Amino acid sequence: MHTVNTPVPQTPGARERILLAAHELFYREGIRATGIDRVIAESGVAKVTFYRHFPSKNDLIREFLEYRHQRWMTWFVDALQRHGGGVKALPLALAEWFGDEGFRGCAFINSVAELGGVLPEVTEITRRHKHEMADVIAGLLPPSRSRKQEAQALALAVDGAIIRAQYEQTPDAALSSLAIIQKSLLALT
Repeated sequence: MHTVNTPVPQTPGARERILLAAHELFYREGIRATGIDRVIAESGVAKVTFYRHFPSKNDLIREFLEYRHQRWMTWFVDALQRHGGGVKALPLALAEWFGDEGFRGCAFINSVAELGGVLPEVTEITRRHKHEMADVIAGLLPPSRSRKQEAQALALAVDGAIIRAQYEQTPDAALSSLAIIQKSLLALT
């Protein structure tokens, strides 16, 4: 599977090991449920090494989200290209992600739900992530004066599909609904 949850295939340094451990644990178990001692143990670094790279858990959370953003956007663009590069690639790319056994929804939506009210940077990073996702989607659409608004609408539908895929037994209904929204939106242009 080509998902954002696939480990980095190299011997990472201490900072990278910490980020990889945080990425895995925060995404799988949640940020609040994951203590710093667990990240330290999973990354195999000393406590002093951890705090040299990340003076606080909030610093790690911000870096985790930036790291996730880079990995997810790279995966997203690549997956769209693998599935043809047009707007019809959107549900196919998401099906690839939703089918991953480690899928636990959107790390950004989950993080805002957990921390948006107490760590405003989480909301700001999420906003930037979602804008960049919408920009990529806009690049899939045919040129028009309403292209940006259409991309925003599809991005909203993607977020809804992500959430629905989290609680349904299979992602099929979420993907079917996304395809209908996509087709309807494109028929209006």
